[in-house]
Parts: sequence; C-alpha cells; structure tokens
Amino acid sequence: TPLARPRRAVVGEELQGLRGRGVVDTKILDIGCGKHKTPGAIGLDSNPRSDADVIHDLDHVPYPFPDDEFDLIVGNQVIEHVSDLLAVVAELHRIARPGALIKLDTPHYSDIASYTDPTHKRHLTTESFAYFTGDRPDFDFYSHVRLRPRLIRVTMLKLWRLLGFELLVNSCNRRPSLRFFRRFWEQYLCFVVRGKTIYFEFEVLKNRNREP
Repeated sequence: TPLARPRRAVVGEELQGLRGRGVVDTKILDIGCGKHKTPGAIGLDSNPRSDADVIHDLDHVPYPFPDDEFDLIVGNQVIEHVSDLLAVVAELHRIARPGALIKLDTPHYSDIASYTDPTHKRHLTTESFAYFTGDRPDFDFYSHVRLRPRLIRVTMLKLWRLLGFELLVNSCNRRPSLRFFRRFWEQYLCFVVRGKTIYFEFEVLKNRNREP
C-alpha cells in the first residue's frame, strides 16, 4: 500500500503523473512534515526542531502562501491533530492549484493508535471528508470547498489482509457499486476486524463562482 512505501518512491511516481498532465515545475507542500520531510517539498510544521522550511501552526489560518501555489500537498499522520478540520481543508484548497492533488493518511478510528496519542483531536472514518466531495449534499452549505476523491484506501493488519478483508473493504475503489460493503464493515464490524490507517487522495476542484 502507499503507506508502507517510502515517501520518495510514492512522491516520485506522483511527480511523473503530474508531469504527464503537463505540470512541469511541480511545487509540493508537506504539512506537519516533522523530521521526515518529503523530498523536494516545502515543509510546514509548528515545531522549530523539525525539518520544516516554514514554521507555522496548521490551526492558524491563513497560511503564509499565496492562492493557487501548490501542485501536490501531502500530510502524513497529521490531519488527526488539527482542531478545525473544515478550516484546514479550506486553507489547503485555497493554496492548491486547480487540479492539484491532496494526499493524506491518518489512523482509522477503529485502530487503538487513534486513541493512544493524547495529541489526536479527532478520529476519522473513510467518509470524514464527504462534506467536500458532494457525497453529503444535505450538508453542502458547510463549505465551498470541492474535492474529487481519486482513492480512499483502508489498511489492515496482516491477518485480515491474508483473509481477504482488506481487499473486500477496498473493492469499491474499482467498483463503486460495492461501497455498501465498506459502509457495513465500518458501521458494524470494524471494532472486530479492525482497520489501521486510511489513505485519502483528492483532486482539487475550483469554481470561482462558489467561493466567497
């Protein structure tokens, strides 16, 4: 899975894909980069002992970047630490170029790691970003941000992978009609067949008529 692979390999493949779409001078932002900043990225972190190029708290908006600045934004195990998810996603959307990619990973809410870290402020599911993807039109008024999901993948322990649960839970990535299985697992089974992480990959959509 992408989470089990080195950042350099994953980002290298993504850069090739962006260049194939005509993006030559790719700008990458690594939010909450810590001591493992993505190669070639601008690192953003609140801790001065990190490898960040810019010291800034994600909960303090706006960020010190202009609109439409980045082609790729990555956040490795950081989004669960923010206080206001709506504000942070709106700010990432602002500084991303149209068609840019936002790639995030986080503990699944059924994993004990989601609760053992006292700095975690939220516990996320595969549908935690539905307000931004149009999957919850009844709550459309919460945000002007629009993201197109390219991939939402759950990882599990080796036992559940060998038994085929991880494959079934992620089958909706290839066949959207199978999404009911992921929803059933997440609502009724996930505290037995536990998830470990969720990997989100979104494409940034911008419609200036919607934005304030």
